[in-house]
Amino acid sequence: MVLFAKLSMPSAEEALPGRDKPMPIPEKHFVNAAPLDAEFEGMQYAMFAMGCFWGAERKFWQADGVVSTSVGYAAGLTKNPTYEEVCSGLTGHAEVVRVVFDPKVTSYAAMLKIFWENHDPTQGMRQGNDVGTQYRSGIYYFDEAQRAEAEASRAAYGELLSGAGYAAITTEVAPAPAYYFAEGYHQQYLAKNPRGYCGLGGTGVSCPVGRPSS
Repeated sequence: MVLFAKLSMPSAEEALPGRDKPMPIPEKHFVNAAPLDAEFEGMQYAMFAMGCFWGAERKFWQADGVVSTSVGYAAGLTKNPTYEEVCSGLTGHAEVVRVVFDPKVTSYAAMLKIFWENHDPTQGMRQGNDVGTQYRSGIYYFDEAQRAEAEASRAAYGELLSGAGYAAITTEVAPAPAYYFAEGYHQQYLAKNPRGYCGLGGTGVSCPVGRPSS
């Protein structure tokens, strides 16, 4: 029953109730001292689910043009869940990384390339040895331009993966949902714990990210 719960999305009746109080988080990014939760004037947001969020966040904070990153829970039913609740499979949330980037330095297309090339988007409710709804692949867009780019890149990458013998992409593309910060110890976890676990691994297939025609 536990495995079944972790592999299928809970209904509203099954979901844990959560709480009104948000999770306390550090004020500053452990790596670059940027704010974790602020109004980033002139910047753009991106949100991705690609398996364990520890390794996913590191991929993005290392990228040029990224101003700040944080990890949290999104696309579920429970308000302000704890990590233990998410792991139960009864919140419906995915582990996500929220990225703040400077569009004068980099692009959403560059963020998508990092996303596609650093996990296997064909595995459904798992990523490698990490199994459960929280490890599903997802792109959560903030506007229609991001939606169009995300869907175009999914189609283009799907063709290449199919040619390389992979199954169909299972990545969900949906509007950015409510974002709940994960506990403070999860933020920039692999910078604080350089030998910590990272189960992220790509397919080895290069992503030809292209912008949709206007």
